[in-house]
Amino acid sequence: MSAVRTEDRTIPGRQGAIPVRDYLPAEPRAGAAPMIWLHGGGFVTGDLDTPESHRVALRLAAAGRLVRAVDYRLAPRPWGRRSKHTPPGHHYPAALDDVVDASRALAAEHGRIVLGGASAGACLAVTAAQRLPGTAGLLLCYGLYHPELPGLPGSVRRRTRGLAGYRQFTPAAVYKMNVNYVGHEELLTGGAFPAGTELTGLPPTLMLDADFDTLRASGEAFAAELAAAGVPVAHAVVPHSWHGYLNRHRLNGFRFALTAMNGWLTKRDAAIARTP
Repeated sequence: MSAVRTEDRTIPGRQGAIPVRDYLPAEPRAGAAPMIWLHGGGFVTGDLDTPESHRVALRLAAAGRLVRAVDYRLAPRPWGRRSKHTPPGHHYPAALDDVVDASRALAAEHGRIVLGGASAGACLAVTAAQRLPGTAGLLLCYGLYHPELPGLPGSVRRRTRGLAGYRQFTPAAVYKMNVNYVGHEELLTGGAFPAGTELTGLPPTLMLDADFDTLRASGEAFAAELAAAGVPVAHAVVPHSWHGYLNRHRLNGFRFALTAMNGWLTKRDAAIARTP
């Protein structure tokens, strides 16, 4: 793996400047599609220094790929007191607009790109790809794709039994988080979440869910939707992992996921090269 140089800058967006961090490999690999990478955080937290953003982008770029992490606008925090120092929140579609604008700028510079993200960032990656025809691939980790958490299938219930309240997302918590993101419950089905919408034409997708994570219910259901829409999808569960495993770079879940991500991306690069 090569050394990586980072460059923080802003790019113009429809609502103002968008902070991004470009990860530039010292030894770019020929044919490696540039990538947009998006952190999670329930749509309300996270930035370019979050390990889920910085550590992942570093590892992806070290394999010879240009990666752009996007510091998209966040929704208001639904807890704590607000003060004059509390940053303003931005409901949907602010974050999505930033991701789409940053992605268009990268594609204009370098051609076809891959979109990827974790948790809330995975949701943003899919909804951005729906608005960006020609996206070359989607890489999604422990994402939330539904306005409400689907019922837990047996495969998920068995792995999360007895873990309620410990790093788990309940249906009520997911609903509150999603309403906070969009601003009003009537907007939950307005395109902010990709499940149940038109998925035909989305690019080949890799989905890596967390083992002990109730959000796997959303991941498994969405993987089935993608397959039913004719989207080539590879879906795997990272063994013995919790939601947010990409924030823990010393653990096996992080290493397992990054190996899978880089391997899948290399195969996508080869497929893109064969595309007329």
